[in-house]
Amino acid sequence: MTHTTPPSRDQLEARLHFPLGTSLPEPDRALAVAPGVKWLRMGLPFALDHINLWLLRDEIDGRAGWTVVDTCIDRPEARAQWDEVIAQALDGLPVLRVLATHMHPDHIGLAHWLVDRFSSDQHRCGFWISATDYYAARVASQSTTGFGGEAAARFFAAHGLRDPQALDRIRERASYYPSLVPAVPPSYRRLVDGETVRIGGHTWTLIAGRGHSPEHMSLHCVALGVLISGDMLLPRISTNVSVYDIEPEADPLAWFLNSVDRFAELPDSTLVLPSHGRPFVGIAERLHQLHTHHEERLAEVRVACADTPRCAAEVLPVLFPRALDLHQTTFALGETVAHLHRLWFAGELQRQRGADGVWRFGRG
Repeated sequence: MTHTTPPSRDQLEARLHFPLGTSLPEPDRALAVAPGVKWLRMGLPFALDHINLWLLRDEIDGRAGWTVVDTCIDRPEARAQWDEVIAQALDGLPVLRVLATHMHPDHIGLAHWLVDRFSSDQHRCGFWISATDYYAARVASQSTTGFGGEAAARFFAAHGLRDPQALDRIRERASYYPSLVPAVPPSYRRLVDGETVRIGGHTWTLIAGRGHSPEHMSLHCVALGVLISGDMLLPRISTNVSVYDIEPEADPLAWFLNSVDRFAELPDSTLVLPSHGRPFVGIAERLHQLHTHHEERLAEVRVACADTPRCAAEVLPVLFPRALDLHQTTFALGETVAHLHRLWFAGELQRQRGADGVWRFGRG
């Protein structure tokens, strides 16, 4: 049997088209990507070191201004960068509305700050998000949901993470989400799949996605030929799809792949504005790459579990052979569980909990 080396990320990325080339926005400036659409790029203190945010020229109730899509995490550096953007990139106009694609900290962290900053007795800066992600964010900002604390430590231990120091550090991360999202706006306008939002004279259709967050919302504008994909469609990295302690028997990989297939209905000439990486064209090619990637990972899991039942911690280095820090390990372990669950739900693997309390997956 002949084995071929899978294409590298660079090779896969080269199959897409990047209309702006290698251009990136300056830290305190916005870069125009379509009529009335500007690109901001803000730093993150993680291995994934940036997030893309979008400014959409808007008018609400006769007031000119901007709709902001996503916000970055709440930290002093991000607030300072927003101060510069507000001074330099908004043409002296206010933010009229903050729209969050989903509830993860880099997307919603500063929503409360921007809404408060641009609200007054006369004019309220609105906050728009799906209902499921709004309430998930409200819960997470006041608890330890999925990101740290005792429940998360028990969940990871049940999937084979046994290093006491690592588990202690996960317990200590009880305030992880609230540290990045200290507050959520107290009221919101619900985004609903299939409905439209009028922004700056253009109609944007909402496309819900599952698997990455509870109810992620992407926005597609036919007139502009633009898709704000959020985290559902990224040009270089594969979107994190994980199982967490709050929903321990989920099948997020199936939900994710079914969700992104909805983008196949869009014209392949659509300019995709992702939350990480550069704007690109090539939806069909990227969807093919994602499906291939996950099929290859599932094949690796099948082999790993073929002869002996394995827990997620044992399968993790098969899917993620590089060295990982604890932050990356928790995401990687959650994603490993997602791949094991996909085969479990498909009936290809059986799940059994051992006397040591660890879940293992095997042929039965």
